[in-house]
Amino acid sequence: MYTTQSKNTPVNNLKLFGNVRVLIIAGLLIAMSSVFGKLLAFDLTPVIRISIENLPIIMAGIFFGPFVGGAVGLGADLLGCALKGYSVAPLITLGFVCIGVISGLISMKFKPNKAFNLALAVFIPHIICSMLIKSYGLHTLYGTPMEALLWRIPTYLVIASFEFAVILLLTRNKAFSRELDKICSR
Repeated sequence: MYTTQSKNTPVNNLKLFGNVRVLIIAGLLIAMSSVFGKLLAFDLTPVIRISIENLPIIMAGIFFGPFVGGAVGLGADLLGCALKGYSVAPLITLGFVCIGVISGLISMKFKPNKAFNLALAVFIPHIICSMLIKSYGLHTLYGTPMEALLWRIPTYLVIASFEFAVILLLTRNKAFSRELDKICSR
């Protein structure tokens, strides 16, 4: 079972920025999110995209705390915009940052050693950030009709369910938890 979160305090989370291994993994998570979101996504409509781009951001928040999670969200959106040639949309970027921060804050408050607590750390960021903040950003910046944005709700509930299952399997893996403990303890 995942044990690193027993040392999960704001001071320890901030110290992870000085951990070279955490920074390397954060860079890999940024790259994964950008590839998942911009290159491996399925665009059903101009508004509805099926991707697991938030999975690495949520993982960063849960495993390394809100500071690293927010930084991974910021980096992922900026890199993704550069890959696709998009201009940076501040509200959507805020949504990406908040996904990492909120998942990290929830995992600090409710230790993700139980499935319900882990579900909170996955679903709440999707509800607040993907369904509300990013949708509001699409509506205000691009004039996307709210009726079209409502389809994001069932889409992100399904995506969040898949992401929850992946993270749950990882946290239940003893070898993964041991390696994560080693990374965070140095």
